[in-house]
Parts: sequence; C-alpha cells; structure tokens
Amino acid sequence: MEVTRLSAETAGLDEVDGVALAAFEHPQFSIREELSRPWTRCWMVRRGGEALAFLIAWHVADEVHVLNVATAPAARRQGCARALMTEVLAYAREHQVRILLLEVRRSNVPAIGLYRGLGFHTLSVRKGYYSDNGEDAVEMILALDPATGAMLPGRDEVSIA
Repeated sequence: MEVTRLSAETAGLDEVDGVALAAFEHPQFSIREELSRPWTRCWMVRRGGEALAFLIAWHVADEVHVLNVATAPAARRQGCARALMTEVLAYAREHQVRILLLEVRRSNVPAIGLYRGLGFHTLSVRKGYYSDNGEDAVEMILALDPATGAMLPGRDEVSIA
C-alpha cells in the first residue's frame, strides 16, 4: 500500500472522482476544484497502481479539518483509512498543527472506532448535518502540542451512544 500526496498537477486525479463515486451515493465535490484552493491537502492510497482511497483536508492557520475520507467498497477494512489518517497526523505534527477536526456520520461505527483509536474525542453532535438523508454528524477533535506534536489529553464532550 502506497500513500501519496496529491496536487492540482498530479496525473490521474480522475481516479479520486472514481473512488468518490464508488464510495459515496452522491459525491458533492470536485477534486480539481478542491485542489485549486491553497489550503486543501489531499492524499491517495494505491496498491499495485490502483486507487483505493483518498483523504481531503483543509489546513488553515494551526488547524487541519478532515473533510472526506473515502475508501472504495472492495478495499474497505484493509487499513486504507488508517494509513491516510496516519499520514495526515504526520503532516499535522510536521506543520505544528494545534487541532484536527472532522465530522463523521453517527451510523459509521467503524470510522468512529478508527478515529477513537487514533486519539480523537467527541466534541459535539450536529443534528441533521448530512443533506442527503438528514443524518446527524459526530464532530471529533484531536489536540496536539504544536511544539512537540504530542497528543494532548482530551475527553468526550458528548455521548453518542
């Protein structure tokens, strides 16, 4: 498995759109439009040249907001999302990021487990956040010491049980 950072000049950006179409019922972004923004960061997982997953984040000031983590259905539960999140955490440490934020569907129990295992905590629940079906989003946060990159202790602010 290979994780690479993408830019607007990267060949094969259509593969990101292909993974998005396979992973999401109604993808609501354009990878080219995202990468035209100076604050967008994007990584892709490939195996044997095949695009399996991607992560899109925004890096603004001392925060990274993970917007999308998507894995092609045939590649799920194989460590792609973990590899991507590990890469974004390394990026955050390297760039003295203070907090990482993300939203995840309340029903996406495997993803919530992954994020918890990486040190994220629940911050809030956003009622009716997802426009496709009105599902709630769980907002999660991970705080880092910008000087050392060490994870700072945190606790769940809300219960999602």
